[in-house]
Amino acid sequence: MIFSMTGYAAQERALENATLLLELRAVNSRYLDVYFKIDDNLRSTEPLMRELISAQLSRGKIECKLNLIARSNVPQGAQLDQALLQQLAAMQVDVQQHFPQSPVLSVADILRWPGVLLSENSDENSLADEVKHLLVSGLQALNASRAREGEKLKAIILERLRQIEHLLEKVQPLLPALTKAYQAKLEGKLQESLKSLDPERVAQELVLFAQRIDVDEELTRLTAHISEVKRILNSDAPAGKRLDFLMQELNREANTLGSKSVAIETTQASMELKVLIEQMREQIQNIE
Repeated sequence: MIFSMTGYAAQERALENATLLLELRAVNSRYLDVYFKIDDNLRSTEPLMRELISAQLSRGKIECKLNLIARSNVPQGAQLDQALLQQLAAMQVDVQQHFPQSPVLSVADILRWPGVLLSENSDENSLADEVKHLLVSGLQALNASRAREGEKLKAIILERLRQIEHLLEKVQPLLPALTKAYQAKLEGKLQESLKSLDPERVAQELVLFAQRIDVDEELTRLTAHISEVKRILNSDAPAGKRLDFLMQELNREANTLGSKSVAIETTQASMELKVLIEQMREQIQNIE
């Protein structure tokens, strides 16, 4: 299955006295880059989250947001984080010095502030388990999103491959006649300007030139590369880097086809090939 490196997922999990909110955003990147925006009271779960994400994803820039929102009804046994309350009070004084008209924090605002409520029933181990369950669910949703995007990318690439195959099928039957016509034209010019040369020598040079402009090998390699792209698109392994390499090889053969061209038909085919290959390469940049 092809996975896009672009995806989004949002999940939440209700706890006894609060709600865990998770948001995952993924965009394309050459390597796996994971960035966290986590409440301070959840910071201890970051290594666990990084391990889970790395096990599921191999490429992409991942932004992971995790918040713990306390419910407004204060449960029995709950305590307040005194240090955080002091920080909030100091920040409020500082803000009102600059913005005197700003409203003061209400009790409800303070109780909803992440980390203010400390429950006796919650410990780090149980909280880490909740975070793990939430992240596993979030990664499943993210991968489903990436799979849907991957199917769209796959369809685009397969359509470009069909266009390339159609182009090769159209050009290949013309090549013998085009080469023969160019060879006859060149032979006439040589015989006219080099009448003193040995005809056998002229014939040998023409044979060598015909070999240099022969593009059968390039067409064969183009067909082989197309088959390999299709095989990779239908495999389950990460495909982005391998497909990117194959785009380089396809472009190399298209360039060679153009450099060996002796007719406008093959020159145009080479240009159209390079356009289609570049369109595929742009889409492949988003594949994991």
